[in-house]
Amino acid sequence: MSYFDAASAAPLHPVARQALLASLDEGWADPGRLYREGRRARILLDAAREAAAEAVGCRPDELVFTSSGTRAVHGGIAGALAGRRRVGRHLIVSAVEHSSVLHSAEAFEADGGTVTRVPVARTGAVAVESYAEALRPDTALACLQSANHEVGTEQPVAAVAELCRDAGVPLLVDAAQSLGWGPVDGPWSVLAASAHKWGGPAGVGLLAVRKGARFAVQGPVDERESGRAAGFENIPAIVAAAASLRAVRAEAAAEAVRLRELTARIRARVAAVVPDVEVVGEPLRRLPGIVTFSCLYVDGEALLHELDREGFSVSSGSSCTSSTLTPSHVLRAMGVLSEGNVRVSLPRGAAEEDVERFLAVLPRAVAEVREKLGAPVRAAGTEVRGAELVVDALGKRCPIPVIELAKVIGEVPVGGTVRVLSDDEAARLDIPAWCEMREQEYVGEEPADRGSAYVVRRLS
Repeated sequence: MSYFDAASAAPLHPVARQALLASLDEGWADPGRLYREGRRARILLDAAREAAAEAVGCRPDELVFTSSGTRAVHGGIAGALAGRRRVGRHLIVSAVEHSSVLHSAEAFEADGGTVTRVPVARTGAVAVESYAEALRPDTALACLQSANHEVGTEQPVAAVAELCRDAGVPLLVDAAQSLGWGPVDGPWSVLAASAHKWGGPAGVGLLAVRKGARFAVQGPVDERESGRAAGFENIPAIVAAAASLRAVRAEAAAEAVRLRELTARIRARVAAVVPDVEVVGEPLRRLPGIVTFSCLYVDGEALLHELDREGFSVSSGSSCTSSTLTPSHVLRAMGVLSEGNVRVSLPRGAAEEDVERFLAVLPRAVAEVREKLGAPVRAAGTEVRGAELVVDALGKRCPIPVIELAKVIGEVPVGGTVRVLSDDEAARLDIPAWCEMREQEYVGEEPADRGSAYVVRRLS
């Protein structure tokens, strides 16, 4: 079995396992006590904090351990916003932030704050100028991920941090995906990360708040972790998290070169051996191990099951794999195809032969899923009205509306239109993406009695 979903959770690093087992006998006591067992626990906790702070690039007294990366994000955003409440109640986030950031933004809006969501390019990258335009006199905080969780695109954090510093606005960085590869550059103010992303144990997050940043802890406060993370510290897990972070950093330079070669191979070969595929994300400024692509006319869930049967564990941002039947907010913000989406995120140590086997299996898996979903030449519910053809895809889910569009586009004359009726949320993203891939004109979306009508003009 080949595990290719390290962006969700990396396998436990051997150093983390060793540190966890070694510290179980020494790190169980209350580090706040003065007796021998408490002092031993405190020594372990302080050493872990110093190691983690060195990796982050901050002072040990600026860093606390939380119960998860999500808790670090929620606490960091809430504390930074509260600390600058007198300045204003305006928050800036990018449209492709992790859901933990976007959920915090939604809660802030519900409480009366205002939020600007900065758009991204088709590669998933923000423009520094967009953050400059979003800054206002009442901006309390800006947030920007160091690299995207779904497509691997790296963001211009250093430049945005400089911009925010000049404007007197703190920048919070979600560094969960990138921290194992290196520190985050630039004068950021708050940083959050999660140990299970770099091979540490789950249940350990990092929250760093640099000196000078106004920060007011929200909710009940106790004496632990400078009051910023309530509850008894899980010292063995914290020690394992810090030890694994140091270990992966020592390996990062060489492993990054190796994984970049493998993901570049996947990007090139997928586009060559799988018809009707869109490889998404920034091709150069990207994390070493992540590559994401979407396949036309493919049910994402069916493809993931097919690959699982072949021995590959991958993930997807396709609406076909979601209980909400809505595409990934990242793919939606990028404006790329979401159907048949596959994210391959290679763990450290991923074998070249496993990647080659994946590339050999993938075309067959995609072809089999497409064959199972094959539509007739003219789909049921298709109606010709002069130079316009109407396809009734109501009640049909991704990727069927696009399949039916593709099957009938050749039946209208050049300049004619196809009107696709659909109540599937993914169609709003996938039909324009199909038009761009197929060099047809997407005229737009129009209201319909049920769902929407998506109008496409045939250009060739």
